[in-house]
Amino acid sequence: MVKFSAAAIAFLAIGATSAWQIQTPAKLAARTGPATTPFTRRRTNVAPMSMVISDPTKPVTMGGGGGYTATNTASRRVTPEDPGDRPTYKVVYVVLESQYQSSMTAAVKRINAGSKNMSVECVGYLLEELRNEDAYEQFKADMAEANVFIGSLIFVQELAEKVTDVVAPLRDDLDACLVFPSMPEVMRLNKVGSFTMKNLGQSKSVVADFMKSKKKEDGSSFEEGMLKLLRTLPKVLKFLPSDKAADARSFMMSFQYWLGGSPENIESMLTMLGQDYVEKVKVTMAGKEKVEAVEPVLLPDKAIWHPVAPSIVFDSPGQYSEWYDKEHCPEAGIDPKTAPTIGLILQKSHINTKDDTHYVSLISELESRGSRVVCIYSGGLDFSGPVDEYFYNAAGK
Repeated sequence: MVKFSAAAIAFLAIGATSAWQIQTPAKLAARTGPATTPFTRRRTNVAPMSMVISDPTKPVTMGGGGGYTATNTASRRVTPEDPGDRPTYKVVYVVLESQYQSSMTAAVKRINAGSKNMSVECVGYLLEELRNEDAYEQFKADMAEANVFIGSLIFVQELAEKVTDVVAPLRDDLDACLVFPSMPEVMRLNKVGSFTMKNLGQSKSVVADFMKSKKKEDGSSFEEGMLKLLRTLPKVLKFLPSDKAADARSFMMSFQYWLGGSPENIESMLTMLGQDYVEKVKVTMAGKEKVEAVEPVLLPDKAIWHPVAPSIVFDSPGQYSEWYDKEHCPEAGIDPKTAPTIGLILQKSHINTKDDTHYVSLISELESRGSRVVCIYSGGLDFSGPVDEYFYNAAGK
């Protein structure tokens, strides 16, 4: 287990958006360029980057470190530059935090650069922005033209009501409506073909009952419960009519892509939705071969992470120390025997979406001052489990 010195400091690095201007070690400096990971290696049918004017895999910044530091929605609007005779469908999304902006932007640019069957326009809103009347009116205008709505982590009651007031009257006209963990009234907006959650919280629901039972059994979060449901789903789907099973599978696959969060995962989700559910895309693709869906790439719900590690994550402190102390520390000029150890608690969604520049900068600064750094993350808001598992030994030290 990792042993922390008395002088060590534990940082809570959730939602930080500003990157420090520092002297970055060579290996960490290279981290800012495109990395070859399972996220980038797994797709062979992605358009070459030469087809895109700017590299869409690089994080998008709006005058500051975070993607949502600007409150102008125009800065988060992506439109196809040359759609040609391809049908264009519009996606409007509302999210709690900024991380998904860079992935959504990159995914849409990839589709617009490389797909022969469709192009995509998208615009995103930060949930708290809907308190602003001008932003709210623009949201209404965008939704009036939308084909697909995506929402996630909408848990503020008054804002959930605002979203529902706009989306609910348009729901039947939308080609698809996907809402991931949010308040029940927002979750009931879900519509993917014949799949809905209109009875969620109002009557007996297989999904809701499964979640409640898992939370009671082992304290699972909503996200963990959904992932366990995904593993159970094949047994359930065989009892449903084929069309309903396919639509339920599409929703759960979309949720997996969303949890994966990388540009490649989001691109796969938007491509699947377009060719299977957006009517004008389906019409032009009649008789054409569809893009085969690839499996989502998901990170574990909790793990140890380092931006330059050969593995994306480590399952145990022992695995991490083996690499960090024997390989990374000598290269970084850190003496693992005398260096103080600093624990960082990170948010998984920043790692998923590669919106991690502020994390890389902080790690680099601490290591440049001679510290060992152990970064852990969790997919939920309860970090007690990862802290106990990765920061303490069996004796609780």
